[in-house]
Amino acid sequence: MKLSEKKRLQIVTAAESLFASQGVEATSMDQVSSLAEVSKRTVYNHFATKAELFQAVLEAMFAKVDQGKQFQFTSDCSIESQLMEIAAQEVELLTSPAFLKIAKVAFMQMLQDANLANSLNGQSVGCLRFFEQFLSDAVKAEVLTVDDVSLAAKQFVYQLKSLLFYPLLYGISSKDETQC
Repeated sequence: MKLSEKKRLQIVTAAESLFASQGVEATSMDQVSSLAEVSKRTVYNHFATKAELFQAVLEAMFAKVDQGKQFQFTSDCSIESQLMEIAAQEVELLTSPAFLKIAKVAFMQMLQDANLANSLNGQSVGCLRFFEQFLSDAVKAEVLTVDDVSLAAKQFVYQLKSLLFYPLLYGISSKDETQC
Protein backbone atom coordinates (compact mmCIF):
# COMPACT_ATOMS: atom_id res chain seq x y z
CA MET A 1 0.00 0.00 0.00
CA LYS A 2 1.35 3.40 -0.98
CA LEU A 3 1.94 6.00 1.72
CA SER A 4 -0.84 8.18 0.29
CA GLU A 5 -3.31 5.28 0.44
CA LYS A 6 -2.23 4.49 3.99
CA LYS A 7 -2.81 8.08 5.09
CA ARG A 8 -6.20 8.15 3.39
CA LEU A 9 -7.17 4.99 5.26
CA GLN A 10 -5.95 6.51 8.55
CA ILE A 11 -8.10 9.59 7.89
CA VAL A 12 -11.22 7.57 7.04
CA THR A 13 -10.73 5.31 10.07
CA ALA A 14 -10.28 8.29 12.40
CA ALA A 15 -13.30 10.07 10.95
CA GLU A 16 -15.43 6.94 11.29
CA SER A 17 -14.55 6.69 14.96
CA LEU A 18 -15.21 10.37 15.63
CA PHE A 19 -18.42 10.49 13.60
CA ALA A 20 -19.75 7.44 15.48
CA SER A 21 -18.89 8.83 18.89
CA GLN A 22 -19.84 12.49 18.52
CA GLY A 23 -21.56 12.97 15.17
CA VAL A 24 -20.44 14.57 11.95
CA GLU A 25 -21.41 18.13 12.84
CA ALA A 26 -19.55 18.05 16.15
CA THR A 27 -16.39 16.64 14.57
CA SER A 28 -13.80 19.06 13.24
CA MET A 29 -11.23 18.37 10.57
CA ASP A 30 -8.62 19.27 13.22
CA GLN A 31 -9.88 16.40 15.38
CA VAL A 32 -9.76 14.04 12.39
CA SER A 33 -6.19 15.04 11.52
CA SER A 34 -5.11 14.66 15.15
CA LEU A 35 -6.64 11.21 15.61
CA ALA A 36 -5.36 10.08 12.18
CA GLU A 37 -1.91 11.42 13.08
CA VAL A 38 -1.64 13.38 9.83
CA SER A 39 -1.52 17.08 9.12
CA LYS A 40 -4.70 19.03 8.47
CA ARG A 41 -3.29 19.77 5.02
CA THR A 42 -3.09 16.03 4.34
CA VAL A 43 -6.73 15.64 5.34
CA TYR A 44 -7.75 18.41 2.92
CA ASN A 45 -5.52 16.98 0.17
CA HIS A 46 -7.61 13.81 0.32
CA PHE A 47 -10.99 15.36 1.15
CA ALA A 48 -11.80 18.94 0.14
CA THR A 49 -14.84 19.05 2.43
CA LYS A 50 -16.23 17.26 5.44
CA ALA A 51 -19.10 16.12 3.21
CA GLU A 52 -16.63 14.31 0.93
CA LEU A 53 -15.01 12.73 3.98
CA PHE A 54 -18.41 11.68 5.31
CA GLN A 55 -19.25 10.02 1.98
CA ALA A 56 -15.93 8.14 2.05
CA VAL A 57 -16.63 7.02 5.62
CA LEU A 58 -20.07 5.68 4.66
CA GLU A 59 -18.61 3.83 1.68
CA ALA A 60 -15.87 2.30 3.86
CA MET A 61 -18.41 1.29 6.49
CA PHE A 62 -20.74 -0.32 3.94
CA ALA A 63 -17.78 -2.23 2.49
CA LYS A 64 -17.31 -3.89 5.89
CA VAL A 65 -20.91 -5.08 6.12
CA ASP A 66 -21.75 -8.60 5.02
CA GLN A 67 -25.07 -8.23 3.22
CA GLY A 68 -25.39 -11.97 2.66
CA LYS A 69 -26.22 -13.86 -0.45
CA GLN A 70 -28.86 -12.93 -2.97
CA PHE A 71 -31.69 -15.44 -3.06
CA GLN A 72 -33.58 -16.49 -6.15
CA PHE A 73 -37.01 -18.02 -5.89
CA THR A 74 -37.08 -21.74 -6.50
CA SER A 75 -40.06 -24.03 -6.71
CA ASP A 76 -37.93 -26.83 -5.21
CA CYS A 77 -38.41 -25.47 -1.65
CA SER A 78 -41.48 -24.24 0.16
CA ILE A 79 -42.09 -20.52 -0.01
CA GLU A 80 -42.27 -20.49 3.79
CA SER A 81 -38.77 -21.92 4.21
CA GLN A 82 -37.35 -19.54 1.60
CA LEU A 83 -38.95 -16.51 3.26
CA MET A 84 -37.70 -17.67 6.68
CA GLU A 85 -34.16 -18.01 5.34
CA ILE A 86 -34.32 -14.53 3.80
CA ALA A 87 -35.72 -13.11 7.05
CA ALA A 88 -33.00 -14.79 9.12
CA GLN A 89 -30.31 -13.34 6.88
CA GLU A 90 -31.91 -9.90 7.06
CA VAL A 91 -32.07 -10.10 10.86
CA GLU A 92 -28.34 -10.92 10.91
CA LEU A 93 -27.65 -7.81 8.85
CA LEU A 94 -29.97 -5.48 10.75
CA THR A 95 -28.63 -6.53 14.15
CA SER A 96 -24.95 -6.66 13.21
CA PRO A 97 -22.69 -4.19 15.05
CA ALA A 98 -21.27 -2.94 11.73
CA PHE A 99 -24.71 -2.13 10.30
CA LEU A 100 -25.91 -0.53 13.53
CA LYS A 101 -22.80 1.67 13.57
CA ILE A 102 -23.50 2.85 10.01
CA ALA A 103 -27.10 3.56 10.92
CA LYS A 104 -26.10 5.57 13.97
CA VAL A 105 -23.66 7.71 11.98
CA ALA A 106 -26.04 8.15 9.04
CA PHE A 107 -29.16 8.85 11.12
CA MET A 108 -27.48 11.58 13.12
CA GLN A 109 -26.38 13.25 9.90
CA MET A 110 -29.71 12.78 8.11
CA LEU A 111 -31.34 14.97 10.74
CA GLN A 112 -29.02 17.75 9.57
CA ASP A 113 -29.03 17.02 5.84
CA ALA A 114 -32.24 16.13 3.98
CA ASN A 115 -30.27 15.45 0.78
CA LEU A 116 -28.44 12.63 2.54
CA ALA A 117 -31.75 11.10 3.58
CA ASN A 118 -32.92 11.15 -0.05
CA SER A 119 -29.70 9.61 -1.37
CA LEU A 120 -29.64 6.85 1.26
CA ASN A 121 -33.33 6.13 0.74
CA GLY A 122 -32.58 5.23 -2.88
CA GLN A 123 -30.04 2.55 -1.96
CA SER A 124 -31.00 -1.09 -1.85
CA VAL A 125 -29.39 -2.82 1.11
CA GLY A 126 -29.71 -6.37 2.37
CA CYS A 127 -32.58 -8.35 0.91
CA LEU A 128 -33.98 -5.30 -0.87
CA ARG A 129 -31.20 -5.88 -3.44
CA PHE A 130 -33.11 -8.92 -4.75
CA PHE A 131 -36.41 -9.29 -2.89
CA GLU A 132 -38.72 -7.64 -5.42
CA GLN A 133 -37.47 -10.02 -8.12
CA PHE A 134 -37.84 -12.95 -5.70
CA LEU A 135 -41.45 -12.01 -5.00
CA SER A 136 -42.20 -11.40 -8.69
CA ASP A 137 -40.88 -14.85 -9.53
CA ALA A 138 -42.97 -16.41 -6.77
CA VAL A 139 -46.07 -14.61 -8.09
CA LYS A 140 -45.33 -15.82 -11.65
CA ALA A 141 -45.02 -19.37 -10.30
CA GLU A 142 -48.43 -18.84 -8.64
CA VAL A 143 -46.99 -19.59 -5.20
CA LEU A 144 -47.84 -16.11 -3.88
CA THR A 145 -50.52 -13.58 -4.66
CA VAL A 146 -49.16 -10.06 -4.32
CA ASP A 147 -50.77 -6.98 -5.86
CA ASP A 148 -47.86 -4.58 -5.25
CA VAL A 149 -44.50 -6.37 -5.15
CA SER A 150 -42.53 -3.23 -4.31
CA LEU A 151 -44.77 -2.45 -1.35
CA ALA A 152 -44.71 -6.07 -0.16
CA ALA A 153 -40.89 -6.12 -0.23
CA LYS A 154 -40.72 -2.94 1.82
CA GLN A 155 -43.33 -4.19 4.28
CA PHE A 156 -41.33 -7.38 4.83
CA VAL A 157 -38.16 -5.44 5.69
CA TYR A 158 -39.91 -2.69 7.64
CA GLN A 159 -41.55 -5.26 9.92
CA LEU A 160 -38.12 -6.67 10.78
CA LYS A 161 -36.74 -3.18 11.27
CA SER A 162 -39.56 -2.10 13.57
CA LEU A 163 -39.28 -5.21 15.74
CA LEU A 164 -35.50 -5.64 15.82
CA PHE A 165 -33.42 -2.89 14.26
CA TYR A 166 -34.94 0.29 15.69
CA PRO A 167 -35.06 -0.95 19.30
CA LEU A 168 -31.33 -1.75 19.02
CA LEU A 169 -30.48 1.49 17.25
CA TYR A 170 -32.27 3.60 19.84
CA GLY A 171 -30.89 1.59 22.76
CA ILE A 172 -34.36 0.50 23.85
CA SER A 173 -33.29 -3.15 23.95
CA SER A 174 -30.22 -5.33 23.59
CA LYS A 175 -29.56 -7.87 20.85
CA ASP A 176 -30.40 -10.71 23.26
CA GLU A 177 -33.82 -9.18 23.97
CA THR A 178 -34.70 -8.69 20.28
CA GLN A 179 -33.99 -12.20 19.00
CA CYS A 180 -37.08 -14.00 17.74
